[in-house]
Amino acid sequence: MTSTQRPGSTGAAAGRRTVRASIAAVAAFSAAFGLAACNRSSSSDTGGSSGGQKTVGVALITKDSTNPFFVAMQKGAKADASKNNVKLTVASGKQEGDDQGQITAIEDSIARGDKGILITPMSTGVNAAIKKARDAGLYVIALDTPPDPANTVDITFATDNREAGKLDGQWAAATMAGKPAVIALLDLFNDKIVSVDYNRDQGFLEGMGIPVNDPKKNGDEAKTGKYTGGKGGDYTIVCNEAGNGAEDGGRTAMEKCLAKNPNINLVYTINEPTAVGANAALKAAGKTATIVSVDGGCAGVASVKSGVIGATAQQYPLKMATLGMEAIAQVARGGAKPTPDPGLDFKNTGVALVTDKPVDGVKSIDSAKGAELCWGN
Repeated sequence: MTSTQRPGSTGAAAGRRTVRASIAAVAAFSAAFGLAACNRSSSSDTGGSSGGQKTVGVALITKDSTNPFFVAMQKGAKADASKNNVKLTVASGKQEGDDQGQITAIEDSIARGDKGILITPMSTGVNAAIKKARDAGLYVIALDTPPDPANTVDITFATDNREAGKLDGQWAAATMAGKPAVIALLDLFNDKIVSVDYNRDQGFLEGMGIPVNDPKKNGDEAKTGKYTGGKGGDYTIVCNEAGNGAEDGGRTAMEKCLAKNPNINLVYTINEPTAVGANAALKAAGKTATIVSVDGGCAGVASVKSGVIGATAQQYPLKMATLGMEAIAQVARGGAKPTPDPGLDFKNTGVALVTDKPVDGVKSIDSAKGAELCWGN
């Protein structure tokens, strides 16, 4: 959430893709890996117990082990490991921002002699450890959060986070219907630069039709002006506050924003736990606002259905983990290396906007469909 990530070109390419095309591409990619897995059963590799395949050691290192998004990744990878004859080790930081926890897990993977690592990189603080792993011969795939720069890893399997933010912004602009937008931006960090953070935030602004300055920096856009999405109108950005991707952080961040301006009517949130926290703060203050978010977990989709979240961009962590693990196993057994999708510098695992209040010109699915595709509890 990347050479150096090209947010501008990524956003333009994403804008041309439909949700249907994204999902079709993911299905085709899954089929291709399934075929490759079948072909591997005739491999002459030895040392494993599955069809003559050698056992491949893989480490899955997530940011934490409590966020439903990362729990879904872990469960999906564990369920898929045996059929690919992968010896999977799961590790994580203690919480968002724990660079050292991930660094230790990377060093442990090298020491075990793993063939590859799947990682949702915490920040640029883990780049040196990733380089050490690659220098030791491990194939490293980033999941969900493309590192900066992108070539820190061999490849990234991720949601197009710029597109996810843009879908939220396009929907929000249309929903505002020309009314003044008084906006709170609840980001991930204020002390770390993470691509998933700025891509979602800046994508949201682009979707709203609000000019951004540095596309890889949050908070440097003009605080007042005109948004051109939907029918267009005036906007005021009240705050950029960090919620650390957590419900309690979202509530605290929203409280700070309301203290600056109690008339906030539009809230962008980095993820759904942050959105739930923001809603709690609004409710406690006797306020209401339109909230948009990213993730598409089952709890988040339920929040769309109940009206807490107006729209959320759904991503597919299980696909990231299982396809990434299969790719490492394939490479370790002498197969082809995965390549980025055309026009991108990562493998796109798809995104769909979930809302029960569709607007013209923005493709979406409803919460019933979102519930069929969601992950977590």
